[in-house]
Amino acid sequence: MNEMTSDTAYDVTADELRSFIERFERLEAEKKDIADQQKEVMAEAKARGYDTRVMRKVIALRKRDKDDLAEEEALLEMYKQALGMM
Repeated sequence: MNEMTSDTAYDVTADELRSFIERFERLEAEKKDIADQQKEVMAEAKARGYDTRVMRKVIALRKRDKDDLAEEEALLEMYKQALGMM
């Protein structure tokens, strides 16, 4: 009876493990599809004359906390002034 219980537990664990792995694999495929779509958007923007490097910077800035961003920009301005870059 003990052997049967451990086999059943193994089967359940194996099924659960397989489920996790398959879910992860599906997410990986979706991530690749999304990355391909993002590349297409940037290629279209570039073809329309936009600077995609700058666009990526704007996207990164939009993700950041506004207070942190404002503090960093203030420091950058102060440093540039100190170096005579303004």
